[in-house]
Amino acid sequence: MRIAWIGKKSPFCGNVTYSREITNALLDRGHQVSFLHFAQEESEPENWPNFQEVSLPFIYKSQVYTIPTFKATKVLTQSLREIKPDVVHASLTLSPLDFVLPEICEELNLPLIATFHTPFAGKGAKLISGTQLLAYQLYAPFLVNYDRVIVFSQIQRELMARMGVREENIAVIPNGVDIAKYSPGPSNIKSELQADRLFVYQGRIAPEKNVELLLRAWKQAEMGIGSKLLIVGDGPLKSSLEPFYGPEYGIIWSGFVADESQRIDILRGADVFILPSLVEGLSLSLLEAMACGIACLATDVGADGEVLEKGAGIILNTKTVRSQLRTLLPVCQDHPELTILLGQKARKRVLERYTLSKNVTQLEELYQEVLTQQPIPLSRRA
Repeated sequence: MRIAWIGKKSPFCGNVTYSREITNALLDRGHQVSFLHFAQEESEPENWPNFQEVSLPFIYKSQVYTIPTFKATKVLTQSLREIKPDVVHASLTLSPLDFVLPEICEELNLPLIATFHTPFAGKGAKLISGTQLLAYQLYAPFLVNYDRVIVFSQIQRELMARMGVREENIAVIPNGVDIAKYSPGPSNIKSELQADRLFVYQGRIAPEKNVELLLRAWKQAEMGIGSKLLIVGDGPLKSSLEPFYGPEYGIIWSGFVADESQRIDILRGADVFILPSLVEGLSLSLLEAMACGIACLATDVGADGEVLEKGAGIILNTKTVRSQLRTLLPVCQDHPELTILLGQKARKRVLERYTLSKNVTQLEELYQEVLTQQPIPLSRRA
């Protein structure tokens, strides 16, 4: 199958990881993939058998949104005309191109699928005010023009349906993890950090991630000298938080870790993974930690609570997250048998529901379903 994938390759965020993992898995299964993403025009595209890379020019690009140049629409249209894919899959990048893509694909008679990543607060779909709510309100009228919209949980599906997207066009395909790569294993990270017990946060240091409440809870819990909290990531709040929460409290700031094998080594050596977010979609960082067999504590936002339900982890309430963590952190420190058990249950949950292999199989079935409903134009027939 020929697939035109429109997504992000940088800067690092969940969308980047999603696009990388899914396209690599599709290539491994013998599909032809063209990866269209925002990059400087002078950059050298990667090309090898079954894979083609196309650069879309942009003015500004961040972890949250992208502003393309006026030329980007023309480049995208011409590229799709030349590629002649069987299906176009857009991992939505919060850019103006997301809104014109249905019109382009209709003109070229190409079936179009979207993955909608935008996080939300949780059950009851009471979205946090600001960009998340705006994004849902902004996108819903345009998503009705996509042949299918992929979301990560049933809660998110119900939310999208209430906003006007046809329920039969919304597919729930959760994020998935490569369980061979992300798995329990040996690690030297504890000895490197001189830690007896290692707690990890991995993600953006931004307001919606609620990292400051984790740091305050850690400081107030007065953890033992052998316990360390490792903060992996970067973001707008890092410079304002790091000076007040440092090594004197057992807190270590690693910054952004680009090397995947190093991130896996950190997860394998950790005892507890903490995600105190106010909004999420379905956190890949959480799934990766679970796959590595770590005890996980996460707030009941997005689909994260659904992932940890029925004993696969500890679910935190966003309204009382600091007081809960202040109690739970010492418990996790003093009772390794508890965290070992939670880690085993976390790994089991990923094996049951959230493997990359199952994810890609569901995606292939969705592609076939859309194609059977779409007449093949003469220009694309072999």
